[in-house]
Amino acid sequence: MYPLTPWVKKLLVANLVAYFVTMSVPQLYQLLLLYPPWVLRRPWTLVSYMFLHAGLGHLFFNMLGLFFFGPRLEERLGSKGFLWLYLLSGVGGAVFSLIFARHAPVVGASAAVYGVLLGFAMFWPRERIYIWGVLPVEAWLLATLLVLGSLWAGINPASGSRIAHFAHLGGLAFAYAYLKARDMRLAATRRAFQRKMEPHATRGGVSGRRDALERWQRIPLQRLHELNREEVERLLRKIDESGVESLTPGERAFLDRMADTT
Repeated sequence: MYPLTPWVKKLLVANLVAYFVTMSVPQLYQLLLLYPPWVLRRPWTLVSYMFLHAGLGHLFFNMLGLFFFGPRLEERLGSKGFLWLYLLSGVGGAVFSLIFARHAPVVGASAAVYGVLLGFAMFWPRERIYIWGVLPVEAWLLATLLVLGSLWAGINPASGSRIAHFAHLGGLAFAYAYLKARDMRLAATRRAFQRKMEPHATRGGVSGRRDALERWQRIPLQRLHELNREEVERLLRKIDESGVESLTPGERAFLDRMADTT
């Protein structure tokens, strides 16, 4: 088991404190719960509702999920990324409730915790999770069952359930969108870094490589430090034997620097 990470610990404490305070002050509970018809008058409830719980059992199971799945995910995403995932998943639950369950009050961290579980399943899909400490289920399968179960219960009025299933779906949907957007942003950053590392002269296809090679061959070796001269000679031999394509980005950058500074 992973040790508690900073935001998992803070969220656990915040939920526990909120539970006991609001149970002692019912008026505060009513002020912070999410009731879709009142959301324009109480916009803070889009966030505050996820720190309220209907009972100790409700609180216990939500915090249990956060306790088991949160720390490893926070280590993977970083504290800032994890907090964004948690809060956006909770807001996603509120948004789906506004759209699909407009007349039902909503409380609980379930949407946020479902987002955490989805994140865990996306990073470690084959990790085995033991339901009730006995039944092993791989993380990807558990996440799939939660999606299907919430969808079925949400659209089936005969289920008679008071659980906010559409809030769960909102948490899952927003978590998935956030993680995919994060992946796209990181991929774009990596591509930009790789383009920056590549020598500008070799980006123009065959003609670009030819121009770069001519520049490198004009490097005045006699003016270089002995170590740099030996490295340039080695790389030029490598080009003769295997072509420009055989150079690594770092080797191309080195030749560019030698050509630009001499």
